[in-house]
Formats: sequence, structure tokens, C-alpha cells
Amino acid sequence: MNVDYFSLPLSSPLATADGDITDRTGYLVTVDDPAPGIGEATPLPGWTESLESCEAALRDADPNDLDALPPAARHGVALALLDAEARHEGVPLYQHLGTGRTVETVPVNATVGDADDETTARRVERAAEAGFPAVKLKVGARSLDADLSRIAAARDAAPDVELRADANGAWSVPEAERAFDGLAAHGVSYVEQPLDSADLEGHAALRGRGVDVALDEALCEHGLDAVLTAGAADVLVLKPMVLGGPDIAVETAVLARGAGIDPVVTTTIDGAFARAAAVHVAAAVPDVRPCGLATGDRIRTDFIDDPAPVRNGFADVPQKEGNTAATSPADYA
Repeated sequence: MNVDYFSLPLSSPLATADGDITDRTGYLVTVDDPAPGIGEATPLPGWTESLESCEAALRDADPNDLDALPPAARHGVALALLDAEARHEGVPLYQHLGTGRTVETVPVNATVGDADDETTARRVERAAEAGFPAVKLKVGARSLDADLSRIAAARDAAPDVELRADANGAWSVPEAERAFDGLAAHGVSYVEQPLDSADLEGHAALRGRGVDVALDEALCEHGLDAVLTAGAADVLVLKPMVLGGPDIAVETAVLARGAGIDPVVTTTIDGAFARAAAVHVAAAVPDVRPCGLATGDRIRTDFIDDPAPVRNGFADVPQKEGNTAATSPADYA
């Protein structure tokens, strides 16, 4: 197993709790048994281990003991092994992950961020014209009245598009209750992380108010069993890099579905190999809802041409054997 450092410049800074980052840095993991396989470990501050911890874990990694690794490192090794296994079987990665169906595309959402009413409406209208079946707006940075006004403008701009909101834990319980009442009136499908991630009980109490509760950070903090026990979610946002690999993401999606919870797959603004793997994860989930996979334009210079480009609101699912067409370091040097 080989481990090589990389740095991919972003087209615009990525805001994190630890400050803005301008490059996505990590490690490519390559294996050659039972076939060539490439994995990507791209840690993200606040979500996974640090870059330094990721490197240390990869240098000492035992491919036969993946669960001893922190999440980004585990993702890198697991993806390399899964890629190799799928190539050896002669099937695309999504079929190796658990489905014999052929899936050519998966629906994706557009992210329109946070802006004033007019700009929000214009961005949502453009996303709808581009074929996106769903759009996600950031909320919580402005007053609740301002956010509700933005949501109303978005709905007027695109009456038939699914609207989602992401509060990043910004609201108190009373604010969230008021927000849900207002958002329900505009047909918002779900709010991602309305409360602080620690408050599973509060999230459980928000359910049934006409807008679904989606958990992201809370899933990572508490784990699936705790979320299910608390009855805290209608939707789970699954980030394969944060969960520790495509295999864990698919397993979590299956368990969520079994509990009546919808999975939505997203990236952590990763490079082409991890991004393609996230598309394969989504393809392995039958009838998946629009996912947060339209992030390739956030990377200014990537390893390879986008293996899962987005067209008309859908990401192409790679159909070659394994994860992508690349089989060796020479393919992305």
C-alpha cells in the first residue's frame, strides 16, 4: 500500500469552524491486490481527524484492521480496497457496494447559500432552469424574519423545486419551532441541523411540524444508534469521508431506510476519487433523494477530469470497472 500527499486548490475558500481553507489537502492511497485500487483520504477540520493524524494513521495502517483507523484515513484505505475488489469483479463500484441494478444517474441538489431576497431568488431560478430538482439554502446567519422572507422569495422563483434549508445548529428550540411553522407554509421539505448537534431530544420534539428534521453533525457526534433511539431524525445526511468510507455510508443508509429514515449522500468538498465514490454510494441506495454531490466546481485543479459530471440536475454514475477509469498513479500524475 502506497500513501502520497496531495493539495488541491479550491475555486473559492471553504468556511469551517477553524477558519477558511483555500486548498483541500490529504493523501492518495494505492493498492495493487487483487487489482489496482485508488483511495482518497481528505480530512476536514471539525469533521474528521487532522491532516497530521491522518498521515500517521495511514503510515501505520493495517488493511485488515480498517476499524482501527480514524474516519478520513479509513475512507482512503477502504476506498482503495473497494476499488480494487470491484475492478477484480469487473463491475462498477456501486454494484460491488450492494446492488445488481444498472444506475446511470443520481439526482443532486444545488446549493445557493446565503444572500438577500433578490439574489436568492435569482440563484434558485437559475438552479431550476438548469434542471436541479432541489435547492438548499443556508439559514441562521440572519434574523428569522429575514430568512423566512428569503425562503418566500425562493418559492416564488421556483414553485416546483424542492426547497431545503441548512441552519448549521444556529437556532434555539423556540426559534426553530417558529421557523418550522413559517417554512412549512412555503413547502420546505426539511431543515438540516436546526439545533445544536448535542440536542437530540430537541430535534426529536421538532418532528411532526410539517417540515422534516435532517441530522448531519448530530449523526457524526452521537452515531446512528443514538439517533434512532432518540427518534431525532426524518432524514440523515451521510458524508462518506466523515463516516469512514463508502462501505460504512452504504451500511448506514440501509439501516436508516429500515428505520423509516431517508438517507441523503453528500461530499465534504473532496477530490475526484472521493467525489466519485460518494456518487457510487448514492447509486447503491434505491430511489435516493437528491444528494449534495454537485461540488466538483469547488475544486479549481483536480486529479482527473470529473468522473461524475452533473448534467441537468443529475450526476452521471461512472460505469467503468471500479470507482473511476484511473488505475494507477500515472493516470493522475
